[in-house]
Amino acid sequence: MRRASRIITSSASNLSAHASSSFAVRKHSLTTLIRLQNHKNPQRESLPGDFLKWGSLGSFRALSFATGFSPLKPKPLDSIIDIERVKDRSPEDIASAWDDYHLGRGHIGASMKANLYHLLEHRTADCRYFVIPLWRGSGYTTMFAQVQMPHMIFTGLEDYKARGTQATPYFTVTYYNEFAQSKDMVLIRGDVVLPSKLSDSEAKWLLETTQTFYLNDVRYKLVERFNRQTHDFEFKDVLQALDMPNL
Repeated sequence: MRRASRIITSSASNLSAHASSSFAVRKHSLTTLIRLQNHKNPQRESLPGDFLKWGSLGSFRALSFATGFSPLKPKPLDSIIDIERVKDRSPEDIASAWDDYHLGRGHIGASMKANLYHLLEHRTADCRYFVIPLWRGSGYTTMFAQVQMPHMIFTGLEDYKARGTQATPYFTVTYYNEFAQSKDMVLIRGDVVLPSKLSDSEAKWLLETTQTFYLNDVRYKLVERFNRQTHDFEFKDVLQALDMPNL
């Protein structure tokens, strides 16, 4: 279900009945151009070790990108999609094929407007970390987000506190801005690294929700507080913003 607060643009388009047949042919031909590869050449990026203790979640010390993820070495878009063969297609066709290709593969495919990406890029440059509660049953699991555009990674906070740099990310995200100028769109790919820890639907919600905290002016104040005035940060404010009970 589409959330009212959703900032990320859905890559699936609603088609009229008389156009469905021709679109299906175009979409199928586009989907065949997309191919998958695994992440390679792991690198790590150090994070500041000056986070202060906040709330009941403890403190951070010398966190870094989890082992096995390459935040500084992007997977080229042309290793996933044939850029030359799709550059004349409409943004709607490209986004729909991108989304459909990733559906059900343990990956998330989506897109967003270029202006939103630029705002996201600007805000994450100064505020690279945040915590998001993921609701499950009668409680929530807290996820720790690290951002270094064009990448985001998400790890369970408790795993990060227990394993530090050895903690494996649950979910990784890459943004591709190759079509930002020509088609006013940025493609987004998410990879669920640990399906035992995070389902595809949870990963999709996590991505969408994290983006709202960076793109919504009111919510972004919480992100700023977490990064700049950590001692004043209250996790209950995040719960309240998401209409979750403070357990």
